[in-house]
Amino acid sequence: METKQKIKYFLYARKSSESEDRQIQSIDDQVDRLKQLAKDLDLDVKQIYTEAKSAKKPNNRPLFDEMIRRIEKGEADGILCWQINRLSRNPVDSGRLSWISQKGILKSIQTIDKQYLPEDNVIVFAVETATANQFILDLSKNVKRGMQRRIDNGWKGGLAPAGYMNELYNHTIIKDEERFNLIRKAWDLMLTGNYTVPMVLEKLNNEWGFTTIQRKHLGGVPLGMSGMYKIFTNIFYTGMFMHNGQTLQGKHTPMITFEEYDKVQTILGRKGKPRPKTHKHAFTGMIHCGECDCLHTAETKEKLIISTGEIKKYTYYHCTRRKVAVKCSQRKVLSEVKLEEQIEDVLDSYTILPEFNRWAMEALSKSNDTEIEDRSKIYEMQHKSMTTAQEDLDELTKMRYRKLIDDDAFLKEKEVLQKKIAQIKEGLRTTENRAEKWLELTERTFNFATYAQIKFNKGTPEEKKEILSALCSNPIIKDQILAIEAEEWFQCVKNGYTPLLQEYLRLELDKKPLTKAKSEALTSLITTWHGV
Repeated sequence: METKQKIKYFLYARKSSESEDRQIQSIDDQVDRLKQLAKDLDLDVKQIYTEAKSAKKPNNRPLFDEMIRRIEKGEADGILCWQINRLSRNPVDSGRLSWISQKGILKSIQTIDKQYLPEDNVIVFAVETATANQFILDLSKNVKRGMQRRIDNGWKGGLAPAGYMNELYNHTIIKDEERFNLIRKAWDLMLTGNYTVPMVLEKLNNEWGFTTIQRKHLGGVPLGMSGMYKIFTNIFYTGMFMHNGQTLQGKHTPMITFEEYDKVQTILGRKGKPRPKTHKHAFTGMIHCGECDCLHTAETKEKLIISTGEIKKYTYYHCTRRKVAVKCSQRKVLSEVKLEEQIEDVLDSYTILPEFNRWAMEALSKSNDTEIEDRSKIYEMQHKSMTTAQEDLDELTKMRYRKLIDDDAFLKEKEVLQKKIAQIKEGLRTTENRAEKWLELTERTFNFATYAQIKFNKGTPEEKKEILSALCSNPIIKDQILAIEAEEWFQCVKNGYTPLLQEYLRLELDKKPLTKAKSEALTSLITTWHGV
């Protein structure tokens, strides 16, 4: 009588870190239970395979593939595993297992509660493996549906960028109170135009002690250079976010304005990539050509003065003419000396007396209380409109899930409401705390107008660049002439200061104290001038 050969098993334990396996026992638990089962059933286990990989797609598990190859070579003819879905969740691997089983190569698949044999009805094995595959398909649909719903509700998927954190209970994104202000300070440094990305990163990590959020397997370390560039090119910080190539309105708290974001992109260069810099001159990287819009660069040349033996350096600015498709006739250079003289002339038209600065700030401070009250009323009305629009969008989304409207109508109405919400949010951003910001902006404007010209004359190249950057965002040179369009908050100085100065001098406020009548007259004049 022929003795039946004992089946040799490979023990296979698998657990994916993905959501498909959250309820499955850990690999160590599987191995311990299966060892006990092998002992109870007197099974011959030749080797134990453990793998932390997903089984939802084929050719993704090297150890599983190795195990099958060894079974096909005859090194074993059985598999011991926790459940059949530990072996496969895709039709390719399921078919492979079914085929070698039908051929008699794989004689047994033993799970914790069932044994699958070649002579069994193939429908049973097919149904159970198909069920595992269908689970993955359904799970994928549900996950995608949930992600799309989050996006429709204004919440970006994935890990929150630096300065924010994922709120796990409601699946939203909130401010990281420990890091939000540090990232905002990094933006502020970049906005001055006086710092490179590596310089900002140096301050963030080494001076301010920044570290990333500590997670299970990563984080808790200083920010890397690539991470710093990602921050400065991520539109998420404006309150928007990208999804499938579209820019969508988010519900998270903005860190910066769109204007600030655009200015940093200009400083970094197109597509957020830093411009290569070979020279450290005061105004490179910020002045454009008035004809072809290319940036101006600077060159320093040396000249030997024979009579004295002294070597003098001369710096010249000229258009880079890098746009091949655009012909530029701007070939003459502008010396740095003449460029600075033109900047000083511009600053002169935005300069006010120190005495007037002090008096003007006293007068404007008295109007601040009224400004706060007016802006608060505006903010209240805007917030009410925002709430109504958001409720309309939420109701529209519910109607779509209930199939009360079709996709075309939903998308059309959704786009209208999202635009409306974006406009209201922009208005809220402008109005919120506007009174305090208004007074702060006024003080900064007057201080700039009082001291900028003096600081420019005595400043370092970095300070001169910062002053020009603060005055305007896009200076241009054409035919060796510098053209500057100052930021809007400086226009009041240029347009209204001369008549106000004449009135100030007429009253001789620098020589004798104000009377009540003079004070009221000048307060009325300055508040009207500044648009309060």
